[in-house]
Amino acid sequence: MPSPARPFSLAGRVALVTGSSTGLGRATAKCLGLAGAKVALNYANVKPRAEEALAEVRDAGVSAELFQADVTSPAEIDRMVAAVEKSLGSIDILVVNATPVQPQKPIEEYDWAFYQQMLDFFVKSPYLLARRILPGMKDRRHGRLINITSEVFLLGVSPFSAYVAAKGGQVGWSRSMARELAPFQITVNMIAPGWIPVERHKDEPQADKDAYLATVPAGRWGVPDDVGWAAAYLASDEAGFVTGQSIAVNGGKTVW
Repeated sequence: MPSPARPFSLAGRVALVTGSSTGLGRATAKCLGLAGAKVALNYANVKPRAEEALAEVRDAGVSAELFQADVTSPAEIDRMVAAVEKSLGSIDILVVNATPVQPQKPIEEYDWAFYQQMLDFFVKSPYLLARRILPGMKDRRHGRLINITSEVFLLGVSPFSAYVAAKGGQVGWSRSMARELAPFQITVNMIAPGWIPVERHKDEPQADKDAYLATVPAGRWGVPDDVGWAAAYLASDEAGFVTGQSIAVNGGKTVW
């Protein structure tokens, strides 16, 4: 059992955070590391940006390494997980965060290839990663799967059908897996952020930002660490009896 004097300690754990070279993923990797985990940062393409993220989390005192992989590819996932295990040890905590670009369009302007890309990131990728990592978690009878979902599924945001549909699939998958894995003492939970401005939002119209903020009961913007510390809780031993749940990190915008 964890010491009451050090709640939410992840000392001795290894965490893999996909899509952690920017934004919410970078903050989550840092927070998990500050809680004591050794952290595997993942990126797909932009190595200089990923190296900046690695330097930032290490400067914060985190033990971290960098691993490249397309997390929609079974072969690349196998290669990455093997490298993480060799460098850091068996993976105890998986945070699925990687995402493609997310344009909002009327349905007539999407094609099926775009829908498929959304499904690949939000249903295929969690499945492939879990399939690769779960045997070890089952053997150890401990594991934490955390999927970064979104408030858009509850809100039915439009015109955003491809992204919302894929996030709905991710939510359903997480709920089913939570029941399947509970006998192995493996938890599966979700964090559903609201709009938390990160690098990719820098060119969003100010009017859109103002309109969104006006709907947030807390009256302020969230910051990436809000998501990171929620992940640290869900990854901890203290959250061992919490599974199949979604934590909305959006200042009260969705209450259910």
